[in-house]
Formats: sequence, C-alpha cells, structure tokens
Amino acid sequence: MLALVYPVLFHIGSILIPAYGALAALGVLAALFLAARTARIAGVNAGQVWNLCVVALFAALLGQRLLLVLANWSELRHHPSWMLGLAMIHHPLLAAAGALAGVGSAVVYARWRRLPLGTTADALAAPLALGLAFEQLGALLAGSGYGTEAGVRWAVTYTNPLAARWSGTPLGIPLHPVQAYAALVFLTLSFFLLVWLPARRQQGDVAGLGLLGTGVTVYITELWRDPEGRGAVLGGALDGPQVAAIVLVLAGALVLLERKVTRTNNEGEDG
Repeated sequence: MLALVYPVLFHIGSILIPAYGALAALGVLAALFLAARTARIAGVNAGQVWNLCVVALFAALLGQRLLLVLANWSELRHHPSWMLGLAMIHHPLLAAAGALAGVGSAVVYARWRRLPLGTTADALAAPLALGLAFEQLGALLAGSGYGTEAGVRWAVTYTNPLAARWSGTPLGIPLHPVQAYAALVFLTLSFFLLVWLPARRQQGDVAGLGLLGTGVTVYITELWRDPEGRGAVLGGALDGPQVAAIVLVLAGALVLLERKVTRTNNEGEDG
C-alpha cells in the first residue's frame, strides 16, 4: 500500500506549485514537442501544427475558466480573491468544456491555414494520448479523479488535507490508483499510434484509432473511479465520462468507416 501526500510539489515563498498543474504543464510541453515530430512524419507543416496546438490549448483553458466563473459568479462577486482558487478545481464537466473549446478552435485554425484535417488529426493523435498520460499522473499525485475503495496491494492512501480540500479525496482509505491505470494505457496508446503513423494507409486512420482507444480507456477506467460528482445517467448505469467515452468510440468508428467507404469507392472507380 502506498501513501500519497504530494498534491503540492514544492513552495516558492508563499506560492504553491500544485502537482496536477505541474504535471499537466509538463504533459503539454511533451505533447507539443512530439507533435512537431509527428507533423513531419504525417507530411504537414510542423510550425502550423505547433501554432494550432497553442491556439487550441489557450481556447481550452479559457473555456474552462469561463465556465467556472459563470458557475460561481454569485460567490465571486462577493469574494473576488476566490478567483485564484479556481485553478485548483478539477471536474469532468470542465474537461468536456475545455475539450470542446480546444477542438472547435483547432478546426477553425486548420480551416483558416488550409491544413488537411485528416492528416493533421493523425499527427495530433499520439501527442494527445501522451498529454493525457501526464495529466493522469498529475491527478494521481493530487488525488483528483480518485478511485473506489480497494483492498489490493497496490492501493494508494491519501493523507494530505489539501487533497481533500481541492478534490474531495477521502483521506486514510486505500483506493484504486485508477489514474495510474489510465496513465499507463494512454502512454501505451501514444506509443502504438506513433508507430502506426508512418504505416497508415490513408488520412484519418490514426485519428480514428486514437478516438477509439481514448473512448475505451475512459469507459473502462471509470469502473474503478469513485462516482461522486461524475454525473449519473440511466439510473446510475453510466456516468458522464462514460457517456462521453461512448461518443468518442462512435466518432472513431465513423471516421474509420468513412475512410473504408471512400477507399472502396475509389477502388471501384479505378476498376
């Protein structure tokens, strides 16, 4: 059994450096540098892909912060200083809002710069999975998205009050390290997509597999996450992230199906 007490990595005077933010930032940097490499492999302009990632990142962060401000506007009006604590809040709804804002801005930028959407998405699939792996490692240290109670030898126990204050993590109880499960799968998925990229048959194949893999990972790992605050759907049969995971799987299947139909049509025309 492992005790985790690192929601804060270190202090700089009175400034706290949270583990989640630090690992998420490291994941962003790793994903950006990997995207520059995968862009060259996929055959798209690496500089424009880098700019697209930066635009999408800022849009995602802005979307999340705006949602938090709107949801807590009445309290923030009376306590403006609470605005500084918004960065410590993590919730599946925020992740969804950030993802929608990031994807939307990425599509707009790609259209503006006339980047091929399928090839660009292929180039971004492995970096996104790598970034998610780092994000889940940060969540593991912070106690965010914590798991259900467990009796396994590799269970984790949180003892730092900041984990309970920032993420509602139960203290002193052995929990499944579900964030580590997800991080390991995302890291494996990133490696697989990176290897598959130069061997893909046509545009969109890697992106479709990335959507499928991400959806399956989210759906399965939710089985070991505590359902508190994650939204109950169909009487508790599913939670919010699992619904999003199903959408990702369907989207990935549609991308691959569209590619297959296009290839079949082209082969028919050639014949």
